[in-house]
Amino acid sequence: MARIGLPADRMGDEALLAGLTCGGPEISLAFVRRFQRQVFGVALAVVGDPAAAEDVAQQTFERAWKRASTFDPSRGTVRAWLTRIAHNLAIDAVRVRKAVPVDPTDLVRILGPGADEPEERFLRTEESAELRSAIRRLPPEQARAVVMAGLYGMTAQEVADADGIPLGTAKTRIRVAMHKLRDTVRLEGVHHA
Repeated sequence: MARIGLPADRMGDEALLAGLTCGGPEISLAFVRRFQRQVFGVALAVVGDPAAAEDVAQQTFERAWKRASTFDPSRGTVRAWLTRIAHNLAIDAVRVRKAVPVDPTDLVRILGPGADEPEERFLRTEESAELRSAIRRLPPEQARAVVMAGLYGMTAQEVADADGIPLGTAKTRIRVAMHKLRDTVRLEGVHHA
């Protein structure tokens, strides 16, 4: 590739990809530099964690290097091919990453008197008394959803999986509960003032 005198960073996408397996390090470097921002962006959008996105991006370039000969330009551009690889690897990474299982029935334990765990200490503080009271007044399914999301940091998908409900239902429960809590705490604060 360098024989023809064209600098690697000025080569076309397909030529760079073809040069990955037989070209020198300058071609590999030019290839990564050209696509790293987009590959990392796709990975980050899916996994949501910069460190995990970096791992996915590295795996994407490794896979592109190994499978460069299988690229078919009639099926799309090099950029689209890499994006598809990054997206698939990111989805795989999310599937592998397991959240710590949380028993939704812990809501009762958390809202009632209990051991001296950090979550319970927080919920027993005076500042959170109004919030705790407001959570107790929510319908049980909304209370569970907002506690799983807010206290345990579960995603809407994880809430949906834990409760065996569609993702949209989980999102709605969390959103509606958050609005109710915000309004309740705001109104109670006005009454106390």
